[in-house]
Amino acid sequence: MKALNSLYEAQKIAFSPFVFQTVYTMSSLGIMDELYEERDGLTIEEIAKRKNVSEYGVRVLVEMAKIADILELNGDKYTLSKIGYFLTRDEMTKVNMMFTQDICYKGLFHLKDSILNGKPEGLKEIGPWKTIYEGLSILPEQLKKSWFEFDHHYSDNSFGEALKIIFQHNPKHIYDIGGNTGKWAIASTKHDPNVRVSIFDLPVQLNVAKANIDAIAEIKDRVDYNERDMLDPNSEIPTGADVYWMSQFLDCFSEKEIEAILLKIKKNMKPDSTIFIMETFIDDQRFPAAEFSLIATSLYFTAIANGNSKMYSSSAMKYIVEKAGFETVQEHRLHMDRFHTILEVKLPK
Repeated sequence: MKALNSLYEAQKIAFSPFVFQTVYTMSSLGIMDELYEERDGLTIEEIAKRKNVSEYGVRVLVEMAKIADILELNGDKYTLSKIGYFLTRDEMTKVNMMFTQDICYKGLFHLKDSILNGKPEGLKEIGPWKTIYEGLSILPEQLKKSWFEFDHHYSDNSFGEALKIIFQHNPKHIYDIGGNTGKWAIASTKHDPNVRVSIFDLPVQLNVAKANIDAIAEIKDRVDYNERDMLDPNSEIPTGADVYWMSQFLDCFSEKEIEAILLKIKKNMKPDSTIFIMETFIDDQRFPAAEFSLIATSLYFTAIANGNSKMYSSSAMKYIVEKAGFETVQEHRLHMDRFHTILEVKLPK
């Protein structure tokens, strides 16, 4: 029986793209929502009539969903299983699914070549860039929506708790390195009416951040924008910051690149300044579903984003921090959002 069960599990893996596309198709056709609303279940004929899909089309979908434990069959009526419920109503699952469909699905076909070549060979399925970050602001709208919803799902809920930690240090000037859409700059300048924020990022990202921040009159004069390619060995980060903030930024780089970025900061850093690194470390997750999601995300970096980064463990990040000549003076595990840890990093005394 163990061998037969293992064989069955192997078939689930072999046909896993079929299951994924079944769920995606049922979701996009509104079938999953329809079954959520009808707790007593619906027949194939009822689903077909309500969603204007052929009975044949409904049948092949629900039969696949049923054998995959996404639906249950009671008499001739299909209902959502608990797995089906989470696929339909759990925010993390929905965000992950749309990110997989719109950003990763085609690109993962090139995973082997990406590993062999050390480049994101799957990125060509989306655009003609060296890394995905060059094209984020000009992605097609649906792809942009899926990417930013994925990114923000794993960051936005952390800001409230993070602000309390950072502002215990009463910073007057924050350098937001990898400012993305400007959400941290907005949150921190609203939190403290006296703080200044300097954003350092690629031009395409700065344009998005500036558009978002310029729309808020009370903060726009306290934010400035600095074009930087952090991988350019000739670029510098000037002195002046009390706090350096990097939120879900360093996981976009290889270990050597992270060290180089930290050394770039170190070069002009004031002795009493503090670096805060916020990440979703794979070894700091309270729930297996989150750990699984993060480890899977590493393959997105490999095949699509940049070809050489991943989701790191906290021990790996602390090792790189130490290698760059810093010390981690405190770890803050955020309790409200379940995912994040903030490393508080300083120069040795």
